[in-house]
Amino acid sequence: MYTCLFVISDAATGIRLDAAVHAQCPASTRALIRRAIAAGGVTVNGRAADKGDKLDAGDAVAVRCLPEASEVRVRADAAVALDVIYEDDALIAVNKPAGLACQPLDPDETGTIANGLVARYPELAAIGDAPLAAGVLHRLDGGTSGVVLAARTPDVYTAMRRQFRDREIIKRYVALVDGVVAGPGLLTHDLAHQPAFRGRMVETGGIAQPDRVMRAVTEYRPVRRIEARTLLEVTIRTGVTHQIRCQLALIGHPVVGDLRYGAAAVAGFNRHFLHAQSICFRHPLTGDRGEITAPLPADLQAFL
Repeated sequence: MYTCLFVISDAATGIRLDAAVHAQCPASTRALIRRAIAAGGVTVNGRAADKGDKLDAGDAVAVRCLPEASEVRVRADAAVALDVIYEDDALIAVNKPAGLACQPLDPDETGTIANGLVARYPELAAIGDAPLAAGVLHRLDGGTSGVVLAARTPDVYTAMRRQFRDREIIKRYVALVDGVVAGPGLLTHDLAHQPAFRGRMVETGGIAQPDRVMRAVTEYRPVRRIEARTLLEVTIRTGVTHQIRCQLALIGHPVVGDLRYGAAAVAGFNRHFLHAQSICFRHPLTGDRGEITAPLPADLQAFL
């Protein structure tokens, strides 16, 4: 646990607050530092500040009770019901329902897939390159259902994350979108978080100075037309936040029920129609190529 006071040197003039704290507290993480700043646990010259504030020489930065990464673990929550669809010595796959988050944002949070995994597989608490990873290798939006993969050992976690980074892993989704999609397509956009709308992605052309630019690549093909809507099979190799939802909305075909990206509300349907149907990867122990599939949930089948 870090508790410290330091003064910005002449050479560090212009450094961001979060970067300055990380340089002084390297065993913590950027995420934990940002959370501490937002909660008022980091001050500059005795006053609250923002993570992106640029500091001047002589500024005094006070850090109170900033945890190290090793001190933060996902809490077990046996109340989380897990639909485990695959398990071996290396990997666990869960069919996540809509409305359930993959990971907690705070060490005290429960009720997520990661909390349920740690309750059933306690060894996962220490696995991952982030304090609250608990072995979970990728994430789905809270309103998206489907397959989520977790690693059971540190070596497997590292090997699988390398496959994600090298774009060897293929993820396929089922999406119902507004409008008639006549044929297949490939979408490539540079996306960023919209500054004025937390939790929404936009194309970077609409932002004067985007904080972070992420290239999103999405393939789609129509499977079936349903009146004024189209059922799509969507394939992604990149893992940008909301990439399918944002990119389909950018071409005028928002996911049905996705109010955040411009779709109309649908009476009696309180989620967006997006399901992570399968994930294809090279097994980290055997080297064999394989695929895990999560069936379409009952509410989406009924909607169709």
